[in-house]
Amino acid sequence: MKTMVVTGGTDGMGAALVRHYLRGGEQVVVVGRSRAKFDALVAAIAAEGVPLVAERSHFHESDLSLITDCRRLLEHIRGRFERIDVLVLAASFIRQKRHVTREGHEASWALFFVSKYLLVTGLADRMVAAEQPVILNFSVPGAKVDALDFHDLELTEAFSFARSNAQQRRANELLGILATQDPNISYVTYGPKGLVKTSLAGDVGPVIKYASVLLAPLIGQAPDEAVQPLIALIADPPLGRVAYRGPKKVPLNHGTDDEFDARRLNSLVENSISGS
Repeated sequence: MKTMVVTGGTDGMGAALVRHYLRGGEQVVVVGRSRAKFDALVAAIAAEGVPLVAERSHFHESDLSLITDCRRLLEHIRGRFERIDVLVLAASFIRQKRHVTREGHEASWALFFVSKYLLVTGLADRMVAAEQPVILNFSVPGAKVDALDFHDLELTEAFSFARSNAQQRRANELLGILATQDPNISYVTYGPKGLVKTSLAGDVGPVIKYASVLLAPLIGQAPDEAVQPLIALIADPPLGRVAYRGPKKVPLNHGTDDEFDARRLNSLVENSISGS
């Protein structure tokens, strides 16, 4: 039986992966903000006659834009599990405007990168203990190599949604360098192909709301269909850093200083959260 951790596991593609693996007999730690959604998900699977669902499903309520919640989550996982086979980083809350958390960090940067950094580095020894460890990071690949502003990681100046998005995506590609120091670990940077029928969590404007509410139900894939390429990747993981859009493997953008940039990012993030 594999042990899996899925952030953003109560909705959308995260929930679809949770359903698939609970039906398949695996043990799943679901991280989210709604206990009610988790209970409904587990009850629906149990109603199908799937055995021992309650025993194999574990919920941890977290706001992953908060460093303290991330650290509590890590403590919880490390205290209960000696091995993590699969880490799925799918938590999402889209903000078009800059927002500062009560801890003083820019919320999107904290959620879409720092929380992932903490989980990847904090669970490294648990993943190395697995036979075929896989990190699946929902972060659309293909950011430009110069997208990251090392002098202003939280974009205190000249914030825009586009810059914030590019910054997070590039940082998550560099995170793969840190994650794959052990050659047995597979680190997949992943973006779905096209729209997916899912609710949109976030504070967004009318254009994005229109696309989510009107277009996605009409032309988007169902989450259970959209995760099929991910299930295949988890079953037969490629080694090292790779990137996919839907079922298609796509190239990562490689800079001449990637290794140095990854170490620099590591140092800057550690310094920025040391007091949190």
